[in-house]
Amino acid sequence: MKTRILIVDDEPDVVQLVEYNLRAADYEVVAAADGADALKKARALTPNLIILDLMLPGLDGLEVCKLLRRDQGTAAIPIIMLTAKASEMDRVLGLELGADDYVTKPFSPRELVLRVKRLLRSGAPVSEQGERIQVGNLLVDILRHQTLVGGKPVELTATEFKLLTTLAQRRGRVQTREKLLQEVWGYDNVIDTRTVDTHMRRLREKLGLAAKHLDTVRGVGYRFVEE
Repeated sequence: MKTRILIVDDEPDVVQLVEYNLRAADYEVVAAADGADALKKARALTPNLIILDLMLPGLDGLEVCKLLRRDQGTAAIPIIMLTAKASEMDRVLGLELGADDYVTKPFSPRELVLRVKRLLRSGAPVSEQGERIQVGNLLVDILRHQTLVGGKPVELTATEFKLLTTLAQRRGRVQTREKLLQEVWGYDNVIDTRTVDTHMRRLREKLGLAAKHLDTVRGVGYRFVEE
């Protein structure tokens, strides 16, 4: 079965361009032109990834992203925001609400397809070494792609899970923001290290008391600690 991508954009030319390039990369593509239709198709089809415009008629992209993250059935689907809104505030807000990546228009179709591939890869198990990592009340089951805190499952996005797993497998060792951007997001060039900070903040909120294992090394990056 082909990997399915949902494109949400009200500009037919953009949809056609993205769809053409994704199909050329052997992906199955479904499109939605507004927020309500996007939610309906995301819940019914459970796509492997969503490319989401911010400026949509009716329900805007930020609200769609927020609702997708609140729904257990769609909470873990990777989301790339594709939008003409290029300000730092818009980018940070999009990441805060649950987007995994943010691409501004005008964009390179080739770069977008590369980001899709990288984000889909981030949802795969990091390695088969240490299939289960248990520290205190936190359990990370890599092969099952599952995180438990106090025996209760925590819904993480593919990027959040990859970030947690990367740190946990290297516990005690400091990982710079630049290195995490390369390892988790697959960026060859460092774009904006605040992307890491935003995802770490969301990850900590979801982990609750277990967030004590995620230590900030000021001015450098992060590390996973056992105590």
